[in-house]
Amino acid sequence: MKNFFLASFLCICVNGFAQLIQIGPQISTNITSVNAKNFSSDHTNTGIGFAAFARVNLLLFYGQGEFGYSKSNFSVYQNGVGETEFKLGGTDASLIAGYKLIPLGKAGNIRLFVGYNWKNYSDISKSNNLNSIALEKNNHSILGGVGADIWRLTFDVRYLAGLTDIDSSNGEIKTGITNFSLGFKFL
Repeated sequence: MKNFFLASFLCICVNGFAQLIQIGPQISTNITSVNAKNFSSDHTNTGIGFAAFARVNLLLFYGQGEFGYSKSNFSVYQNGVGETEFKLGGTDASLIAGYKLIPLGKAGNIRLFVGYNWKNYSDISKSNNLNSIALEKNNHSILGGVGADIWRLTFDVRYLAGLTDIDSSNGEIKTGITNFSLGFKFL
């Protein structure tokens, strides 16, 4: 009889723990635009990302951490030098705080969130060797967005406003990334 009560207690605890903490993978696509000073024009391009997330739920609020790898592309044009396309890839980490705007019970919820993102570009390539723009390897951003959870799937749309001038020369390049992600909650 003691074993039955112990097994029942463990099942209840595991079910409650699964409601509190959720983990899983996510895949994303992003559109990178830049705010570039000292350049004639800039162009947006797309990239991809892969990450793992962990979410802690506290009634209508939640906190979420993400860690993964992402790629982004953009290009700038300098008069007399030409267009340079940048392909950046590296570590991507985010800390998010959110509010469940419309809780739908076990079916899911609609969420609003804000947070901080850090990128470390370990893979930087340029298509034009005539342009000698040196880029900073670290980029800090603030983010905001909306998401939806339906069953075990998570859908997020977020905007990351770059705080760091990643052009370490005389110019200024700050990124603005629109990100669409799809995740799956194992727990």
